[in-house]
Amino acid sequence: MNETDLIKLALDLGFADAAIINTKELVFIPNFRTLCEENLCGKYGVNFACPPDCGTVEQMRDKVLQWQQALVMQTMWDIDDPLDNAQIKPAKAQHNHLTRKLIDTVGEPGLMIGASGCSLCNPCAITAGKPCRFPKLQYSCMSAYCIFVKDMAERCHMDYDCASGITAFFSMYCFVRHAVKGE
Repeated sequence: MNETDLIKLALDLGFADAAIINTKELVFIPNFRTLCEENLCGKYGVNFACPPDCGTVEQMRDKVLQWQQALVMQTMWDIDDPLDNAQIKPAKAQHNHLTRKLIDTVGEPGLMIGASGCSLCNPCAITAGKPCRFPKLQYSCMSAYCIFVKDMAERCHMDYDCASGITAFFSMYCFVRHAVKGE
């Protein structure tokens, strides 16, 4: 599927906007990991896809940079208080559902980066000391990857700071794996 078709598919699925970015253009800020450590989402240390269990900052950055391009997807939500989990959680869940639907429709290998940490299982198997039930489907959030989302949005010509009462969420589908020597 070419870039134009990917963007069209994203828009047809209901994303407010979509754009392609070269993963080398993404800015990674290691200090963003502290956002995860604040544990406002409640997933720190209790989810395989979230810190500290998802990998180090360097490992997460390397995971993204294994791919050449990313489709950045945005949804916009009428949410008055961006800290109101009763409004935020279902919106992020719907955003991530659309992202997974796009990836499944494309049917090509890639990396999903969600608007929040993985919520495929509730609770995550890590809380019972068991392995991940869906390791190929799990996804981490932008904060876990330390991606500077505002910069990414600007590079994609998308609004990051929206009008009062509007909240934007972002996800990515990284695709086109870099060739590895010996392959």
